[in-house]
Amino acid sequence: MTKKLLLGDEAVALGAINAGLSGVYAYPGTPSTEITEFIQGDATARARGIHCRWSTNEKTAMEAALGMSYAGKRALVCMKHVGMNVCADAFVNSAITGVNGGLIVLAADDPSMHSSQNEQDSRFYAKFAMVPVFEPSSQQEAYDMMAEAFALSEAQKVPVVMRIVTRLAHSRAAVEVGELADENPLNVSTDQWVLLPGNARRKYVELIGKQPALLEAAENSRFNKVETPSERANLGIIACGIAYNYVKEAVGDGADILKVSQYPLPAAQVKALAGRNDAVIVIEDGQPVVEEMVAGLLGADYRILGRLTGDLPRTGELTPDNVAKALGVPAGPSFEPAKNLAGRPPQLCQGCGHRDVYAALNQVLADYPEHRVFGDIGCYTLGALPPYKSLSSCVDMGASITMAKGAADAGLFPSVAVIGDSTFTHSGMTGLLDAVNDRSNIVVIISDNLTTGMAGGQDSAGTSKYEGICTGLGVDPEHVRVVVPMPKNMEEITRTIREEIEYKGVSVIIPRRECMQTLQRHMREAKKAKEAGK
Repeated sequence: MTKKLLLGDEAVALGAINAGLSGVYAYPGTPSTEITEFIQGDATARARGIHCRWSTNEKTAMEAALGMSYAGKRALVCMKHVGMNVCADAFVNSAITGVNGGLIVLAADDPSMHSSQNEQDSRFYAKFAMVPVFEPSSQQEAYDMMAEAFALSEAQKVPVVMRIVTRLAHSRAAVEVGELADENPLNVSTDQWVLLPGNARRKYVELIGKQPALLEAAENSRFNKVETPSERANLGIIACGIAYNYVKEAVGDGADILKVSQYPLPAAQVKALAGRNDAVIVIEDGQPVVEEMVAGLLGADYRILGRLTGDLPRTGELTPDNVAKALGVPAGPSFEPAKNLAGRPPQLCQGCGHRDVYAALNQVLADYPEHRVFGDIGCYTLGALPPYKSLSSCVDMGASITMAKGAADAGLFPSVAVIGDSTFTHSGMTGLLDAVNDRSNIVVIISDNLTTGMAGGQDSAGTSKYEGICTGLGVDPEHVRVVVPMPKNMEEITRTIREEIEYKGVSVIIPRRECMQTLQRHMREAKKAKEAGK
């Protein structure tokens, strides 16, 4: 055993490598990004040739990981919580087809929406699909669980979800690291993965038949444990995942605690806890998933506290303070925010090409008072804030083009979509095809900074391909225009935007200039290479 100081994301990644991983598939998304980046930089992963290139979106990642599993190898697919929406079709159906090599679906949830558009809880997806969940309470558990999750996946022939949250993903702790396991040999199963109705009905019955074994695994899991004080307590505590740390900080060893880190919910242990106490409080980071399940287990007459009862905040992530308050423990010292400080909302980087795009767009659209600009997910979403205030929407990946199309269908003019290069290939291409087929009167601006900028500068799937993609989807080549977003080119950019607004049909403008962050990184790398060559 050796010890390493690891982020929660890094513990997941190293745990997967040491458990015999053959491939990781992912689309960048905070707080999951560092998992794939760690594997990309790991010497063992390079030596073994572990697949670790970014996928175009979470659906393609899930499907590729499933294909690797069908071939007998162990695969990991990673995403932030909203990525589960994108891969849901493949994910839910993979529970019915079953798997061959171990398959772990890592969902990094973001309570409090630090960098997300909602607070959804991925445990709902696992319950919906009827597959087990591992929810580590520490970096050590995140590492240890990977081998056991792969083993359970292979034993029961189902995908396994691992759910982490932002605080665990982006905090560090010492982790004891074990030995490196061999990869699985190639072993193409003779099972039928075809979900024709007759086969799907049989497979669905098989999935339901696995539920008792999955429940037994959770009831006997070393990651679910009971801590019972010598004297009878009046309040039992169910602490899920990272919440266990906050509970221990508040009450130490003097409480009746059921720690839950593996699902299905261990019903027998929940009932035993309830039998020892007058009431139970459920402390979980995210939505009241377990609280609702416990209510179903114990019935309406039993007193259950948690987020639904207002004993814990209904929204946002847990903190040691609000957990202590819910448990009736005096809070520690609090610190008021400093007064008279100006607000500092996030801004686009100085020199960013998105700035010039919005400046030009605002200048032109000032002549069209009925205009609307539909935004998307990326750095450029900051164009909704001062000083630009350009965007009127931001809903989900790829929505800008289809929302602009729908508004144009309703008669809005001009209807403009702003989307980033990586987001366009993630989920914007199909919307553009709809617009082409309907001859929609919209302008699509693909703001191309040559990278996946919002997530830290990962490769973008469509780099150097956007003009070909757009013309291949049917956009008139004369109305696929490329400009360089710089102040000195403002006259050309505004003229191009105005011309394409006045064109009655689908037009695409591609402002292209490298992200300032990756440009500076590339310049530093070039300088180091030059100095090394002297």
